[in-house]
Amino acid sequence: MNGKFITFEGAEGSGKSTQAALVLEYLQSKKMPVVLLREPGGVKISESIRKLLLDVNNTAMGDECETLLYMAARSQMVKEVLAPRLKSGKIILCDRFLDSTIAYQGYGNGIDVKTIEELGLFATRGLSPDLTILFDIQPEKGLSRAGTKKDRIEARSLEYHSRVRSGYLDLAGKYPGRIKVVKVDAGKEEIFKRVKSHIDGLLGI
Repeated sequence: MNGKFITFEGAEGSGKSTQAALVLEYLQSKKMPVVLLREPGGVKISESIRKLLLDVNNTAMGDECETLLYMAARSQMVKEVLAPRLKSGKIILCDRFLDSTIAYQGYGNGIDVKTIEELGLFATRGLSPDLTILFDIQPEKGLSRAGTKKDRIEARSLEYHSRVRSGYLDLAGKYPGRIKVVKVDAGKEEIFKRVKSHIDGLLGI
């Protein structure tokens, strides 16, 4: 692959989507060939799966089904957009990727992490981010920032979201070269300065 692949991870209310949008604007200002995607979603089929996953009425959805739906959405996005655009030299920014499934469905729901990793290798065609920025926030604070109208995942218990955070931090400890932890303890401008230093380091700006 000739391009660069950067992912943004974090729990609910961590500000990762805001920061991803700021990075998009920053790289566009540098006239760099950049694309912003989101997970689950990014392409028509994956956006349809997203609606199923986040619909609060889908209370009967099992943990295994949930895990496989995330993988299905990811696989389609990789096929249609991620792999070909990376090959053409684009910088791909993605709001969530495989680390989310490990944290949410693995640590959160208790699905075997090794199984998720094996499924992930298949769904992603072996693609892995060059850089992952993990926004770390206390679950209580993040959930309060997420607002009152919560989707099916956001509406889960504080204990669940605490397990998700632990999963993310475990991943950061396992892959320190790829995953850079940014503490959400300041305003978005200050947070962006920290993010920008990681982006500049990867891209040699």
